[in-house]
Amino acid sequence: MSSFFQGLYGERVKDLRPSPIREMLHLVRRPGIISFAGGMPDPEAFPVELFYQAAGIIKSQGKDVLQYGTTEGYAPLKDFLIQWTAPRMGRKLEHDEMLITAGSSQVSDLLCWALIDKDDLILMEEPSFLGVFLNMHNHGAKFLTVPCDDEGMMVDLIPEKVERAQREGKKVKLCYTIANFHNPLGTTLSLERRRKLIEYAHRYGFAIMEDDPYGYVRFEGEHLPTLFSLDDRGVVIYAGSFSKILAPGTRVGWCCGHKDIIRKMAIFKQGVDVCTSLVAQAMVYEYCRLGHLDSFLPKIIDHYRKKRDAMEDAMRRHLPLEKLHWVKPQGGYFYWVKMDGIDCDRLFQVAVDKQVAFVPGKAFYPNRDGGDQEIRLCYTFASPEQTDQGMRRLGEAMREMIR
Repeated sequence: MSSFFQGLYGERVKDLRPSPIREMLHLVRRPGIISFAGGMPDPEAFPVELFYQAAGIIKSQGKDVLQYGTTEGYAPLKDFLIQWTAPRMGRKLEHDEMLITAGSSQVSDLLCWALIDKDDLILMEEPSFLGVFLNMHNHGAKFLTVPCDDEGMMVDLIPEKVERAQREGKKVKLCYTIANFHNPLGTTLSLERRRKLIEYAHRYGFAIMEDDPYGYVRFEGEHLPTLFSLDDRGVVIYAGSFSKILAPGTRVGWCCGHKDIIRKMAIFKQGVDVCTSLVAQAMVYEYCRLGHLDSFLPKIIDHYRKKRDAMEDAMRRHLPLEKLHWVKPQGGYFYWVKMDGIDCDRLFQVAVDKQVAFVPGKAFYPNRDGGDQEIRLCYTFASPEQTDQGMRRLGEAMREMIR
C-alpha cells in the first residue's frame, strides 16, 4: 500500500539522495567483520573521566545552562574559542564573527540556506566528503568539480571551469574545500594552492567554506596557514569541530566569518534548532577551561599517529603494491587508495565475504561519475591487530581480483 504522504511530498524529495555509507552499515556491522568503512573515532581515545569532571558545571550553573541559550552560542565558550583559535585564524575574532553550531556539518547546511538557490553551482574537490555534498544536493545545488592530485585540489583548473559556467549564465556562489587531511583523500592543500584559491575567489566573486574538522589532528609536518587567515576580504567561512579533538557525541562545532554572513546563518539557525544544546556547550567549555583540551589533545594525536602507522605498515606488507597508489596522510583519519585494474564494487563483495569492509570510491563523487577503482580506508577505529588482519584479508581479495 502506498504511503499517505506520497501525494504531499515537495519537489526536493523527488531527487533526495541518502548517504550510501549509512545505507551499507547493516553489512559492515555483521559479527566478525573488520571495518575500515566508517569515519568514526576510537572510543578508547575519548577523555571520559576528564569530560565527566566538566559535567560539574551542571551542578554549579544548572539554572543557567538548563535554560534556552542564545542562537549565536554560549558566550564563555566563544570567549575561549576566540583565544584558542587566534593562531589559526591569524587574529582574535569578534563575537559577531563566530557562530556555535551543532557540529561542523550544520555549517554547510546554514550556509546553503543563506546562499544557495536551486541550480546554483558549488565548486568542490572531486572526490569529496559525501556528508556535505549530499546535504548541498538536497538544497538544490549543482556541482562544478575540480580533480585532485597528491597536493589536493588542482586549483589552476578553476578559472576555465568558472568562466565557462558564467558564459552559460550559471552562478558559481561557493567553493567547498577540506584543505587539511582531506576526507576521503588524506591529502593536504599546498600553500601555493591555498593562495591561488583565495585569489580566484576574489577574482570571480565566490565564497569559500573551509571545512577543517581534522586540522588540529596533525601527526607531523608544518601547520599551514588557514584559508581564513590568508583572506583579507571576508570571503572565507571557516568551520571547526570538537568531534575529532574531544568526541563527536558533544555535537558542538563552530564557524567564523564576516559578521554579515554569520548573522544570516544565525537567523536561519533560529528556525532550525533555536540554539546548539546549551548543556553540551557548557560542558565543552568547562572541559576547555579546566585545561583538558590542551593537555589531552596530544594524547589523541599520538593515539591516531600509531594507528596510521599500523595501517601504513600493514598495507605495505599485505597489499599488491604494484597495483596501488596512495598518499600517506600527515594527519586526519583516512587513506585513499587508487587501484589499477581492480573494480571497487566487485572488490567490495569479495572483501565482505572475507569479513573486511571499506567504502567504494564511487560514493565520494558528487556527480556520480568516477571512483570505479578507488577506495577509502579509515584507520582510527580498528585496533592495530585488527588492522593487520583486515589488510591481510583485503590483500587476498585484491589478488583474487587480479587473477
